[in-house]
Amino acid sequence: MDWDRGSSLGTGTFASVHLAIPRYTSPQFLSPAAVKSAGLLASSSLQNEEFVLNCLGLCPQIIRCFGHDSTFENGVHYYNLFLEYAAAGSLADQLKIRGGRLPESDVRRYTRSIVQGLGHIHANGFVHCDIKLPNILLFANGDVKIADFGLAKKSGEQQSNERTKYELRGTPVCMSPESVNDSEYESPADIWALGCAVVEMLTGKPAWDFKDESNIFSMLMRIGSGEELPEIPNDMSEDGKDFLRRCLVKDPRKRWTAEKLLEHPFVANETVSLESVKEPLTSPTSHFDFPDWVSNTTISALNSPESDDWCEWKFESPGLSNTCSPEDRLRELVTAETPNWSESDSWICVRCE
Repeated sequence: MDWDRGSSLGTGTFASVHLAIPRYTSPQFLSPAAVKSAGLLASSSLQNEEFVLNCLGLCPQIIRCFGHDSTFENGVHYYNLFLEYAAAGSLADQLKIRGGRLPESDVRRYTRSIVQGLGHIHANGFVHCDIKLPNILLFANGDVKIADFGLAKKSGEQQSNERTKYELRGTPVCMSPESVNDSEYESPADIWALGCAVVEMLTGKPAWDFKDESNIFSMLMRIGSGEELPEIPNDMSEDGKDFLRRCLVKDPRKRWTAEKLLEHPFVANETVSLESVKEPLTSPTSHFDFPDWVSNTTISALNSPESDDWCEWKFESPGLSNTCSPEDRLRELVTAETPNWSESDSWICVRCE
């Protein structure tokens, strides 16, 4: 596929991410897409991600993969993996944009989508191994999808040798007790990480009180040893607190599965709404995709139509601010030319099915 490397979207541990702009329209290569690139000799994580995504197939709560290619740029061979582009960024981005905390109503919606995605992953015999807010992507239409499967593995698959047996897999602050103690990475580990993610969405802080200058080893000791658990936010609903108690259980055998969590009242019948999405696409994808535009109808004297402020319409958008009455707005739209409604030849077909 012919494409051009666009602006940078970020840099991760194993790869850099850019916009991928196709030179020609292709049903397989959506525009725009994201491309994750790594040097060919260091691309095992990307190759693993592609393998896992192909095995999982299509799922509304999992990022789509459009294949890969290799390029030679500035003297370096790159392995490039093409993925869906999430214009609204990650849930970690949303947390910063929206003041460091998310309303519980939005957390419920996001959590339900994550649990649905985990249910699909686990049902197909895989473990994600790195569930955290930067790896949960948000789309302008409200979709929430799990991404970054570079560390994912098959369920029941053991570390390959003694050297890798005791390596940490995932992000330490989100690791489960059994992962810390026994290098055990199975589906319950994803559920523990989900609980940590929910706490962070609600509080704006990691589930474990951990400062950048703190010793990671001491934090891992807290996770793996003793009975200490991440603190459950006091201002959560009782449903929310109970949901976290089902996720943050030291014994992985007692943690609820994703399938069972979907029945929990904290996430039951919740869907992600457009209103909860900030920083959407800069370019619309349809005629009605203008979420940056806020249309507020201000009725300052609903019971007094004589008031000058009655039914004032105010349209706000970046670079656009206009306040006018309905009569003024209609005058702007009216033209001197009168349409001929009697003859069908004067009609314009805007959609044919």
